Amino acid sequence: MDLQDFFDAEFDEHAAVTRATRAAVAEPFAALLAGCVAAVRGGGKIMLFGNGGSAADAQHLATELSVRYKRDRAPIAAVALTTDSSALTAIGNDLGFEQLFARQIAAIGQKGDVAIGISTSGRSPNVIRGLRQAAEMGIVPAALGGGAGGELPGLADPLLLVPSTTTARIQEMHITLGQMLCGALELELELV
Repeated sequence: MDLQDFFDAEFDEHAAVTRATRAAVAEPFAALLAGCVAAVRGGGKIMLFGNGGSAADAQHLATELSVRYKRDRAPIAAVALTTDSSALTAIGNDLGFEQLFARQIAAIGQKGDVAIGISTSGRSPNVIRGLRQAAEMGIVPAALGGGAGGELPGLADPLLLVPSTTTARIQEMHITLGQMLCGALELELELV
């Protein structure tokens, strides 16, 4: 392996996916922002969820919203459905792993909230069921996905699809878009 070639190729691919994502998701990003603003102004919350690295992104973004992003400000109601080990293990054991997020959304979600599922493949059964549960309850079923979107198109709206099939690049764009959402929410809600 030539380290310099590898290094350059990774950065080149990242830059290309960044450009393609910027062109592809401007409209759904604006719709996601509008949905989140409406939810927060209406007394609702933003629920985020996913598996593995996407679970980490959900936790990261919920923390940015509920604590602070750029400055000290009023908290934004946000929760990651990936953090309660008792709920996760009870749901997984008693109801099945596929119910992990749907059950929590049924318990704490309310009409007017926003549920943001994060899945690089768009084929995670627990994320798909969580979004279906959200839609049934009148909760905005939003998602961050990648490639062709798996099962997310037609279910998640708004849907931000990163135009790549490389998991690492999709995840890089998801956290970038999530951070942008945090910053835009602070500005839109005049919390900065």
